[in-house]
Amino acid sequence: MPGDALGDLERACAFETHRQLAKIGKPVDRGEWLMSPPTDNAYYDPQMNDINFPAGILQPPNFDLRADTAAVYGAIGATVGHELTHGFDDEGRHYDARGDMRDWWTEADAKAFEARAQGFVDEYARFVTLKDPKDPAKDVKLNGRLTLGENIADNGGLVLAYRALLDTLGAEPPRPIDGFDARQRFFVSYAQSWCFNQTDEMAKKAAKVDPHSTGRYRVNGVVANMPEFRQAFSCEEGAPMAPAAINRVW
Repeated sequence: MPGDALGDLERACAFETHRQLAKIGKPVDRGEWLMSPPTDNAYYDPQMNDINFPAGILQPPNFDLRADTAAVYGAIGATVGHELTHGFDDEGRHYDARGDMRDWWTEADAKAFEARAQGFVDEYARFVTLKDPKDPAKDVKLNGRLTLGENIADNGGLVLAYRALLDTLGAEPPRPIDGFDARQRFFVSYAQSWCFNQTDEMAKKAAKVDPHSTGRYRVNGVVANMPEFRQAFSCEEGAPMAPAAINRVW
């Protein structure tokens, strides 16, 4: 009702509570979404084994049919790859094709996965999201274990998107635009997709409770693990964005 924001909230919550309770004893609706159409987000549901992209994310700047192909793959392409990879991260891998929790991996595969995943845990735990100018020991760092699933999805998703771009371009990549070739525009687009402002207080909170890494490391932490990035920008091994040792799960 106009002029009754609190009342509208209470009625909406009551409606949703009754809607959820009415599901008890009924078959699961495998077509139901967990996000509204205008939501600018996407998700993977392991119990349904599906990925969902609301209309809100399928519009500029995330996706635009008129945009350069490389830019599209670097933005929404990486997001699609991210959600696909969630099916094979530290949580998603425990669910089978039907969404049932079942150990369907071989013991050798599981051990190899855990060993590779530990590389991400250690790597991201070193990333400083907020520096203390007086005492480095008080620097706020990411939690490599908390963010593991999202880091696996970020790294695997960008690799998938890059390979898809190469398949799309074929043998003759398009001409450079603004001085950047298609490979470079792909990575620039990916970096721009994670641009945002964040207060110091929010950075501290996110480092403790958010399963996603901060935007800076959703970009730098990922591309530093991709030889394709250093090749695109001619980075010498040992440079900050081209470490000698890289981590890779998928």
